[in-house]
Amino acid sequence: MHEEEDGSEANHCAVSRTMLPTKSVDVAELEGAKEQASKLCGYLNKLSGKGPLRGFKPRWFVYDPRKCYLYYFKTPQDALPLGHIDIGDACFAYDVEGEEGQFEIRTAGKEFLLKAPSRQVMHYWLQQLQQKRWEYSSTRGTGNRDSWSSPTLAHPPTGLVGLDNDVVFEKLSESMEKVRNDFAIETDSDGGSMVGIHSARGPGAASMSTFSLKNFGTELRNSMSYLRSGKASEHRRSVFYTSNSNSDEWEMVDAPPKDFPEQKHHQEAHRSFSFDFVRNTSRPKKPLLRDMMGSGRPGRGAETRAAENPEAECNGSKPTELQLRLQSQQEELSQMQQEQGKLREELASQKELVRLLQQTLRTSQCDRPTACRPAQAPDSSAASEQTQASAVTQEEVARLEALLQDREGQVQSLCGHMERLALEKESLQQELKGLKIKVGEINDQLGMLMETIQAKDEVIIKLSQESAELNLSTSESSSPPAHKEQQELNYLKDSLQGYKSQNKFLNKEILELTVLRRNAESREKALEAKYTALEAKLCQVESKYLVLLQEVKMPVCSSSEQSPTTDVISRLLEDALQVETSDQHDHPIFKPNTVSEYDVFGFKTVPEEEEEEEKLVAKVRALELKSLSMTNQEVSVGVKWENYLASTMNRDLARSPELKSLIRCGVPHEHRSHVWRWCVSFHVKKFRDHLPPDYYETLLNVAREKPNPASKQIELDLLRTLPNNKHYASPSAGGIQKLRNVLLAFSWRNPDIGYCQGLNRLAAIALLYLDQEDAFWSLIAIVEVFMPRDYYTKTLLGSQVDQRVFKDLMNEKLPRLHAHFEQHKVDFSLITFNWFLVVFVDSVVSDILFKIWDAFLFEGPKIIFRFALALFKYKEEEFLKLQDSTTIFKYLRYFTRTILDSRKLMNIAFVEMNPFPMRLIQNRRSFHLEKVRLELTELEAIRQTFLRERETSQDRRSFVSDDEEDN
Repeated sequence: MHEEEDGSEANHCAVSRTMLPTKSVDVAELEGAKEQASKLCGYLNKLSGKGPLRGFKPRWFVYDPRKCYLYYFKTPQDALPLGHIDIGDACFAYDVEGEEGQFEIRTAGKEFLLKAPSRQVMHYWLQQLQQKRWEYSSTRGTGNRDSWSSPTLAHPPTGLVGLDNDVVFEKLSESMEKVRNDFAIETDSDGGSMVGIHSARGPGAASMSTFSLKNFGTELRNSMSYLRSGKASEHRRSVFYTSNSNSDEWEMVDAPPKDFPEQKHHQEAHRSFSFDFVRNTSRPKKPLLRDMMGSGRPGRGAETRAAENPEAECNGSKPTELQLRLQSQQEELSQMQQEQGKLREELASQKELVRLLQQTLRTSQCDRPTACRPAQAPDSSAASEQTQASAVTQEEVARLEALLQDREGQVQSLCGHMERLALEKESLQQELKGLKIKVGEINDQLGMLMETIQAKDEVIIKLSQESAELNLSTSESSSPPAHKEQQELNYLKDSLQGYKSQNKFLNKEILELTVLRRNAESREKALEAKYTALEAKLCQVESKYLVLLQEVKMPVCSSSEQSPTTDVISRLLEDALQVETSDQHDHPIFKPNTVSEYDVFGFKTVPEEEEEEEKLVAKVRALELKSLSMTNQEVSVGVKWENYLASTMNRDLARSPELKSLIRCGVPHEHRSHVWRWCVSFHVKKFRDHLPPDYYETLLNVAREKPNPASKQIELDLLRTLPNNKHYASPSAGGIQKLRNVLLAFSWRNPDIGYCQGLNRLAAIALLYLDQEDAFWSLIAIVEVFMPRDYYTKTLLGSQVDQRVFKDLMNEKLPRLHAHFEQHKVDFSLITFNWFLVVFVDSVVSDILFKIWDAFLFEGPKIIFRFALALFKYKEEEFLKLQDSTTIFKYLRYFTRTILDSRKLMNIAFVEMNPFPMRLIQNRRSFHLEKVRLELTELEAIRQTFLRERETSQDRRSFVSDDEEDN
């Protein structure tokens, strides 16, 4: 049955394939990088949905070689897939008479119906999927894979360890490949050119808008993650985290406010009174009706345009008389509202004037009795003056009363006028409501008329097409029968060619499925034989141990020189150390996974020229490391990495708390090259952006043409770099020339350093997982970005400072152990100095070493302090038991080799050592730097004084030859 998925989108299909080559010095590495960078991805229409929603919807498909899955997303920017198709166990088919470009993928219990834009693109996809299935199945079950999910990797190792993985998988049979190529379908080059990453940036990628019920949660998470990423997709980060450039820690930041002042001001500026002229109907509008009717809900902008340009078109037609009348009513209403406001202001001013006049009148009335009171003065002149004053007061009062009556009349008239205006306003509002209703009815009638016109247009078009077909059939019937036969012959030829292509494809599909089934059966038989052999071996070992236990429980006294118990023990040791016979090498599937001579990193697991006990201890250590790597915790880490990389399939890695926690758990071997390359590029981006792309090749050319002062020392140290690693064990080893190139190029970039012992080991470790150029930039990241200045110069000033900082941290984090070392006068810096200089190379087992480097390349030099303290914390109790300085120093030299549990060590480093701020280390470095500089200055002065005295004493000596003494 078909997998169902809800949603509706416009059909769009574009398929593409791109090659993104990575730069390298060697041509072989460049070609390998091109092959690794090829990515099968593109748009295909997928049948999904239920009931009436069922249909083809465009999906972005990406092939994941790790699991042989074909993931499909809604858009290329999504992080979480909507689902996947298991290509490893699938079969493919298509119908010649079906729709063009439609094909089917059948898996266990599911059927997926897909559609490509053309038949050529369909053939391209089918051939690529067949090839991917063949490659995945041919490498399955070899028993030599590192990934827990798939033997095929999306980003295979590119360094020296990547060359070892090439010979692990079984090579395909040449005859079988020839047969497969014979059945291959020839396709046009257009099919391949339409496929790839660039199709995600096409026009269809921007128009993906679908609402899916089944995958609503996934689409919501994808949308939120895409919004959080911001416009710069190159640096995706979480909303709540930001990077601190100084300490490289992660801290919380506040979420952005919902409302910005600019937006609020913009909204308030556009807030105005507007009318809704058209009803918002929910029925879908057809194109013709939409074009004729316009947007359907004009706002203030439409009203303003109509007011400014009354002759402009409205809704795609000339303004009607009703709309013009409605517009004039609005303008008149606004004018009346303005006039009403003015009248209200005038009324308020008149009321204030009346109040003042009344107050003046009351004051004058209060003063009148005193003015009219008869005077007591005897003279007549005073009486006459009083009479005149009273007459003037009476005249003013009369005038004020008349003015007051006049103003009261004006106020009453204004109140009556305002009441009339209010009544007129109410009548206008009622008329406006009626006009709105009429406008809505007219719009509905207009919509019905438009739909009627559109229906008539469709009928006319249909009748025109029928008429054209009728004319065509009439002309064909009048044509000679030879023309009909020719058309039928061409049709049959096309059908024959299609059936031939289908026949070839189906033959190839049947052939491959048959071979795959046989391979599965042979793998099953081989696994059964291996299981039987292992079971027999287990029974033999159990019987020997039972005999040994029986002898230990009931010892038998014997007069012979060697007792039976000793004999059994010696035979068990011989079995453990015996070398596999030639027939076991011929059939590796029948032997158990014994300890190989070299581990996955190329280091020797069993030392040469050692006693048997040492070999047995090394073998036991290797088996214990292998058993630790197969624990449930390690498997869960691998699964977490697979899930994380699947979620970042459509985007690059980005610094985030999730990636930081994953790297602190350790990067799986199959993904380490990809992660290291990204970490190095992240740290040196500020350098590489200002340099030409061929910067590394230019330095190499300079090193070849000009003599280098550091080349002699480099040549001396090449074979002493990692002698226990097969990639650097001999002058003809694959890593020697690459290491020489990297060190010479670095010495020309940093002439003040040139070459320092320790740089060779750093570059050698980087070359195990990186190409030459990436290893060169990793050395630059360590020396110029991570470590302080003068860390690798002749004085090793920075290294000396870090040792003093480490002593302070030991005293703070491990006070008991520090006091124990001080008590017995043990200088542990003699051991830890090399740890810091080469980042634990040759100091810990290889599995722990590369997990330290994972975190070191991501977080920087703070990791060295963390793990140096964690190593001492891991063995603190053992150190405290030792009470002799010689024994303590001897244990210091090899105790790190006895630490095998990387999970416990990493838990101590990243949990028990917290808090561990980088600011503390920087402050301690600054403090000790001044002290060390003063000490070095004093030592230099003492050295110069000693040299001068020595030269003076030599000049005073008198040398006599033997002949002169004889004479």
